[in-house]
Amino acid sequence: MDARYEALVDRLRGAGGGIAIAFSGGVDSALLLACAREAVGPEKVLALTAVTPYMVRQEIGDAVAVAAELGLRHELVEMDMPSSMEDNPPDRCYRCKHRMYQLLMERARLLGHDTVLDASNLDDAEQSRPALQALRELGIGTPFIQQGIDKEAVRAVSQALDLPTWRKPSNACLLTRLPHNRPVSMRELQRVEEAERLLQDMTFESVRVRSHGSLARIEVAPSQRERLMQRADEIGKALQGLGFRYACLDLFGYRHGSMDEPGA
Repeated sequence: MDARYEALVDRLRGAGGGIAIAFSGGVDSALLLACAREAVGPEKVLALTAVTPYMVRQEIGDAVAVAAELGLRHELVEMDMPSSMEDNPPDRCYRCKHRMYQLLMERARLLGHDTVLDASNLDDAEQSRPALQALRELGIGTPFIQQGIDKEAVRAVSQALDLPTWRKPSNACLLTRLPHNRPVSMRELQRVEEAERLLQDMTFESVRVRSHGSLARIEVAPSQRERLMQRADEIGKALQGLGFRYACLDLFGYRHGSMDEPGA
């Protein structure tokens, strides 16, 4: 087992009043849940999942299933779209995290859990500074970052612990598929989610459908481009059925945060 993980377990043993974990259902937060359970026992651990209009619906089901498999109490916390995010501003992650963790902290304390933790890892510290700023302002702990645990270590330890999430692809909220500074509609969020589910059902992994109004820009791993083009007619018709007029394959392939690139 990774020595950094063992050190984190020892560190969490000192937490009093119970530990609440912001639980998305992904690989990072699943490992942090397992770590907290090992450190203080299942009766002192609470999984909290924020349910927002812009999250992938499947993630909710995944979170419920994993928390149940770990034998932990799990609460779903409803969160409306903050008015300050309705036009998808560039600093949406900061605004989202700030509001989300306010709600999670309220629920955690109501249920008797004094410590609230986030599962951002060391790689996130280089990519998600605005979101981490919100966590620091609210006093939310980020133990993976503090212990120097990166994504590679998260997956390796998760595999060693036989967690069902160890191979799960990273995901992000649906707002990352839309341009900045344009009004967000539920219809557009839904069709992006349905488009990605369509491609995932065709066994395309690490796929994103970026929405540019009537145009769907598809990102897949370079190794999957040829197979996608072999099904181009089928995929194009399906996307038209969802309301897209045009569809294209991004030749640069899947990459994190492509909507944040200049000119996106």
